[in-house]
Amino acid sequence: MLFVPWQYIADWQCNACGGCCRAYSVVLNFPEWLKIVKNFGVETTASSLNKLFIKRRDDGSCSFLYNISNIHLCGLQHMKPKACKLWPFKVLRRPKFGYVKEAVYSYSGNKLFVYADSTCSGLRYGKPTWEFNNQTLREFIEIALGLRIEQYKTTANFIQPTVRFRI
Repeated sequence: MLFVPWQYIADWQCNACGGCCRAYSVVLNFPEWLKIVKNFGVETTASSLNKLFIKRRDDGSCSFLYNISNIHLCGLQHMKPKACKLWPFKVLRRPKFGYVKEAVYSYSGNKLFVYADSTCSGLRYGKPTWEFNNQTLREFIEIALGLRIEQYKTTANFIQPTVRFRI
């Protein structure tokens, strides 16, 4: 997996391909695990020696991934774990994947380092747009820092909290 500094990304938009939900195991913190267990039962989670996870199906996908007419939806949208809210971005206090100058992002006097997982098909490369830099990326950073819970820019447009579905 290759991580790209944010300054090489023109824009990002979730296209609900489900790739992230098939490729990665979701590590949960204890409050996230407890919330999932209370709502869906302990059998929807798994654990290792020192980590808690969302259980994966036999095909390797997240047990909360649903495919409706080739649109992949999260069954945990109302309580999505932080790891899922942040993907494909990593917001770090120290540079981890090189490209220090291109990864640095200043937020309220804090120097952060932001990278994106290049396997995400929602990334568009180039010079960052104003909207990506000032709205989308800012929202990812606020979620990472625990300053924001709700997602507007950092989730698929058709599954934002203000939109209702009939399934």
